[in-house]
Amino acid sequence: MRAIYIWQQHEWPNFIWDDKKLSYKLGRVRSLQGKLVGRMSALGFDLKNAAILDTLTVDITKSSEIEGVILNSDQVRSSVARHLGMETEGLPEADRYVDGVVQVMIDASQNYVQPLTEERLFNWHAALFPTGRSGMYKITVANWRRGSEPMQVVSGAMGKEKIHYQAPSSDSLPYQMKLFLEWANDTQKIDPVLKAAIVHLWFVTVHPFDDGNGRLSRTITDLFLARADEMPHRFYSMSAEIRKQRKGYYEVLERTQKGGVDITIWLVWFLDCLEAALLDTEKSISTVLRKAAFWDKYRLVSMNGRQLKMVNLLWEDFDGKLTSSKWGKIAKCSADTALRDIQDLVAKGVLHKMEGGGRSTNYELMR
Repeated sequence: MRAIYIWQQHEWPNFIWDDKKLSYKLGRVRSLQGKLVGRMSALGFDLKNAAILDTLTVDITKSSEIEGVILNSDQVRSSVARHLGMETEGLPEADRYVDGVVQVMIDASQNYVQPLTEERLFNWHAALFPTGRSGMYKITVANWRRGSEPMQVVSGAMGKEKIHYQAPSSDSLPYQMKLFLEWANDTQKIDPVLKAAIVHLWFVTVHPFDDGNGRLSRTITDLFLARADEMPHRFYSMSAEIRKQRKGYYEVLERTQKGGVDITIWLVWFLDCLEAALLDTEKSISTVLRKAAFWDKYRLVSMNGRQLKMVNLLWEDFDGKLTSSKWGKIAKCSADTALRDIQDLVAKGVLHKMEGGGRSTNYELMR
């Protein structure tokens, strides 16, 4: 049989890659990781917890979004906070499914030093599918997929389907996963970031479960990135960046899975994606630090409920410029009340008026 897919190659799974094409990118990623860990270590307890809560919430919701599963972010945040012993007041109770998804991620990140085993993977899979069903379909849970039908990644309408990938047969899975787990738990002389990239590709290529392979591959990636960082706290989200680059993610997976055992193209893409995730987090942490400094500066300034709400909104992704009419609409108050609120904050040095007059008058924070 002609070898079409990477796992059909005679050399599988003895991957090779071009170190020269990776060394600069890997150096940049490792430098950014070190800087980020250093900055996070300097944060106070409350800010650090807030950053961890935000990152895990985003990581979990975006990983599910890649597979078309939309989770309630408030429920995810509530479950993460509860699992980490943080305050959950004002947050809704998470349902059984959300709590299971969160439980998987918490175990991967908090217990990153523990080996990756068949039992652990089965427990994660059972947590993702507590009812034993995926949508309308009953699936094999907490065990490798079964049956003689090939596991294929297909797109297009019926009769015009395009097969992007076909995974190894189900009867080969015990052997395939034995190879995978032995390598994953072995101590090779390989940078842990590259190992995170390889286990991601290897797991999703074997595709050992009926469903949930994408989410579990990203969970495993987070576990190995935690090992690379040598800390259980997740301050950046690879899943969020993959979600942004989803088209490129599937394209590079298909190219790699239909090639030989040289996986340089995948490793280059993975490092570029991880660098983007780290840079995005570095930017958000800078915002967190500036926001903390802002509130420390104005901690003695009295503000009513509307003012507190609007000032906090201005620190988020506020759409457009702040005007008195927009203030009134968002804060649900009259135009006169909105203007009094704004003028009060201008007088207290919290806001300042931008250039322009009349109906075009707008304001921004004194950051």
